[in-house]
Amino acid sequence: MIKLFTSENRLKVWQIKEMLEEAGIPCFIKNEYAIGGAGEIAPFDAWPEVWLTDDEWLNRAEKMVAELEVDDAKPSWVCKECGERNEGTFAICWRCN
Repeated sequence: MIKLFTSENRLKVWQIKEMLEEAGIPCFIKNEYAIGGAGEIAPFDAWPEVWLTDDEWLNRAEKMVAELEVDDAKPSWVCKECGERNEGTFAICWRCN
């Protein structure tokens, strides 16, 4: 087993886990409920983690996470129709479609 990813963003951790499972990469989340221990332990020690059950998947999984990080880094944009600012991950305006 090997730790692949950790973040304070629980949604991001779950997104990565779901993405890996869809690709057939066996994984699980560790520290899912450890946030309750923050204060007794360092906050970053309570962050949820994605672990691979088999090290042979590490290279493929790291590439997938890196691609996801690049997609998330897309700049925000302003809709030409309604002027609403949208996150870079949105392909269409959430306000006016």
